[in-house]
Amino acid sequence: MNDMQQNTASFRDPDGHIFSINGQIFRQVNFSAQEDYDLLISSGLYAELIDSKVLVEHEEAVGVTGVGEYYKIIMPEKIPFISYPYEWSFSQLKQAAILTLKLQIAAMARGMSLKDASAYNIQFIGSQPIFIDTLSFEKYNEGKPWIAYGQFVRHFLAPLALMAKTDARLSSLLRCFIDGVPVDMAAKMLPGSSRFNMGLLLHLFGMARAMGGDAEAANSRAGEVKVSKFGLMATLDSLLSTVNKLTWEPPKTTWSDYYDNTNYTDSSSAHKAALVLAYMREAAPHTVWDLGANTGRYSEIGEGIGAQVTAFDFDVAAVEFMYRDFASKENRNILPLVMDLSNPSPALGWHHNERASMIQRGPADCVLALAIIHHLAIANNLPLGMIADFFSQCGKWLIIEFVPKEDSQIKRMLAAREDIFVNYTREEFERAFGEYFYMVHREDITDSCRTLYLLCKRDDK
Repeated sequence: MNDMQQNTASFRDPDGHIFSINGQIFRQVNFSAQEDYDLLISSGLYAELIDSKVLVEHEEAVGVTGVGEYYKIIMPEKIPFISYPYEWSFSQLKQAAILTLKLQIAAMARGMSLKDASAYNIQFIGSQPIFIDTLSFEKYNEGKPWIAYGQFVRHFLAPLALMAKTDARLSSLLRCFIDGVPVDMAAKMLPGSSRFNMGLLLHLFGMARAMGGDAEAANSRAGEVKVSKFGLMATLDSLLSTVNKLTWEPPKTTWSDYYDNTNYTDSSSAHKAALVLAYMREAAPHTVWDLGANTGRYSEIGEGIGAQVTAFDFDVAAVEFMYRDFASKENRNILPLVMDLSNPSPALGWHHNERASMIQRGPADCVLALAIIHHLAIANNLPLGMIADFFSQCGKWLIIEFVPKEDSQIKRMLAAREDIFVNYTREEFERAFGEYFYMVHREDITDSCRTLYLLCKRDDK
């Protein structure tokens, strides 16, 4: 029996919606999008973008029934893990912006245009950005301005400018403002020196000034302006140049250079890596979540056995370093993301249904939780039972490292505060996690006081 499930993230699009049947993703193309969809195919734009691997490929489905009247049903390639702009590093958001502009330039060369420039139209397969909204392309009409210009500034230019010139952690504003950072607010938050950047002066500060506090009126006036194709191409080139010139050099933080300051010896590091590999081979996962991945050393072990890995870390510098490293290798199997596990991404949007929470996008087959339990239990005062419950919702298999109080890392953490964690012991750890998992393996790591476990979720949880 077919079990059709509507994707609640696509309800705003009148031209089509996404649904799934037995886990397979489909997209309905309504008759309102027929002309533009046919032009996308007949113009050669679709083939060009597929050859360049920058647009999600699809097949036209046969024998699949949609809802109401529709033109076609297409079956797009499935993205391994759906991520959101507020979870991306600076370079990820920058590459997504560049791809959006290049798609608009390529579309105009074939008589088409992007009708929106939402950052949510970009996903990542590993380190490679890809555009997923096939129905975003429409016929270009000479003289019309780029209707998605304002959205591009809100979704890309404003947050990138804030990350580059104020604080890279301000990408989190995209979690608060689902349709992009308000331009007037971004203009107020940027340092005065930003006005010497001609691209920002024109596209960001200029837009904020034109809005004058009335975004709807500004958008209405912009829609009435006539823009030649030459003028529009000049605007796109200017935007592309402005984005390319925005840079951020991540500082060395406690976590971005963690492996340079760890208390592991060479032998303990090698033993830990060997145990992770052995445990992961036994779990044989297709998907892995590395929670607290740092710079991705152990994520690469998951990739090495053929798994799709999502590598989470709360430190924006660590994730930036990780993304740059994997992008330089054109890695398509490890996706680095910014995620604070003590405050993970929630369900957002209308009726809490447009953007899925971290947990809703799981579970993974296997979870890595290495050198993180003490940060959750001691730095964040989270009870071991709650941590075990959370991890049990993340995946079936769990490779977790227990760090006892004798460890130098915890001694430093407790040096300036009272030790109120009387239940933080290996025995209590095993009892709390034993309610959700059964133990498959346990082994002490050589030359350390730490222990590595392979746990498997109990069927009744």
